[in-house]
Amino acid sequence: MNTLVIQKNKKVYFSSDQHFGAPSYESSKKREEIFLNWLNFIEKDAGALFLLGDLFDFWFEYSKVVPKGFVRILGKLANISDKGIPIYFFVGNHDLWMNDYFTKELNIKVFISPQEFTINKKSFLIGHGDGIG
Repeated sequence: MNTLVIQKNKKVYFSSDQHFGAPSYESSKKREEIFLNWLNFIEKDAGALFLLGDLFDFWFEYSKVVPKGFVRILGKLANISDKGIPIYFFVGNHDLWMNDYFTKELNIKVFISPQEFTINKKSFLIGHGDGIG
């Protein structure tokens, strides 16, 4: 069980299935800009951020190399994490080849299966929806 205590003036945010990189470069760039604007908006009152999988349409991470692109998104997530806002990432069916880049470089806690969380004394089962149910 994971327990979070969020200050009264803070919120918990969730995002899922952005699939950046698909279906085309142009449409993905537009959605990336919207997502970055959303991240900028929420960071002022975020107590935690949950990314529920498939942030990218395809993520294949070698032991020493990460996928090309998405530098603005990765940089913004690092910035949010550096401000002390915890970020939790749940591996989705498009994230199967994820190693430790998010953990080591971005300080994001990564889960490969749904997890039980208690947030301000309320219980939640949180995970990526593909394959559950």
